[in-house]
Amino acid sequence: MSAPTNRFLTIALCLGIVSVFHPLNLCSGILYGQQTQQAPASNRRIGVVKAISGTSLTLTSDAGADVIVTIQTTTRLVRIAPGEKDLKNAAPIQLQDLQVGDRMRVVGKLSDDGHSFVASSVVAMKRSDLEAKHELDLQDWQKRGVDGLAKGVDPATGTVTISVRSKDVLIHVSGSTVIRRYALDSMKFDDARPSTLQELHPGDQVRARGERSVDGGELVAVEIVSGTFPLFSGTIDSADAGSSRVSVHDLSSKKTILVKITQDSQLRHLPPEMAQRIAARLKGAGAGAVAAGASGNAQSPGADPNSSGAVGGMAPRSGRAGRADLQAILSRAPAISLADLHKGDAVVILSTEGSGGSGTAITLFSGVEPILQAAPNAAQAMMLAPWSLSAPSGDLGGP
Repeated sequence: MSAPTNRFLTIALCLGIVSVFHPLNLCSGILYGQQTQQAPASNRRIGVVKAISGTSLTLTSDAGADVIVTIQTTTRLVRIAPGEKDLKNAAPIQLQDLQVGDRMRVVGKLSDDGHSFVASSVVAMKRSDLEAKHELDLQDWQKRGVDGLAKGVDPATGTVTISVRSKDVLIHVSGSTVIRRYALDSMKFDDARPSTLQELHPGDQVRARGERSVDGGELVAVEIVSGTFPLFSGTIDSADAGSSRVSVHDLSSKKTILVKITQDSQLRHLPPEMAQRIAARLKGAGAGAVAAGASGNAQSPGADPNSSGAVGGMAPRSGRAGRADLQAILSRAPAISLADLHKGDAVVILSTEGSGGSGTAITLFSGVEPILQAAPNAAQAMMLAPWSLSAPSGDLGGP
């Protein structure tokens, strides 16, 4: 499945990363003890079937650890569909009905060593059902999704105002709205945890889906996902491959920022000619104008960066076509490793909020000196929040 079309310039989309839902977000409250009597955490496990052998199966829990689950003749096994809120529509199944990839909640007794589990009951969701629900939800996000920067949050009235391409969209939140927030140290949609409106603040990136008004100015949300993703530019003080961290002197705050590099971090280098071409495009339109064109905030660029004339042999383009050109340029930047970064290199980094004073790099570009010199907001005009990195994009969202 190709990455969904994003109306903003996103580095993740430039890199061609596929949108992914985690099954966790598709499971009903049954698996998580909502609207049912919840067993103590020590007596239950939630995860995905990794292997099946005889009357036992290997379950990879959401915490990451594997546990061997023994199914007894007295074990109650039922199957529910994604989205079910109780067991009234649960269908009895047999052990042979379970398959690798199925998701389940197991209640029973954990062994003293914590490696095995005797199940008294199993509530399962079939992998095929989850995949079908995943596809439907992905299409729904693309059709009814909207994304932008939060301008105002009012928990008392249950509303959030976001800026989408210089226009405000009022999002209405009800008691049935699923609210999630990206984890501090994660760039993945599947790691988004349950949240509340009280945790959402102006300046946060917000993605919502639901029913929109005819003029696109309002949306009644069925789901909201939000997060804070710092974007900064600076020069590298040190790059330590051993600890997988880079120390960067932030040009704005003049402070040293420590950033973790993981296998999911995208590191790329802009060759001089490519960097100069991008710099000319951004300077020609004015990086600030580029940023404002997307959402009325310098952190969310998206307007045509080439509106002032042909640059680098390419004719002027407008709207999404212009953004696509810039995306195409960025997507051709060679990938690099942490070992390729050196003291003094200029970089632009989009990261997670992080905890303990250190965020995780989502995207890092080196070779950006010409871009940073082009305009004050050039870095912002290059990159956006990582919504397309691991979450669906609203294709038609917004006014």
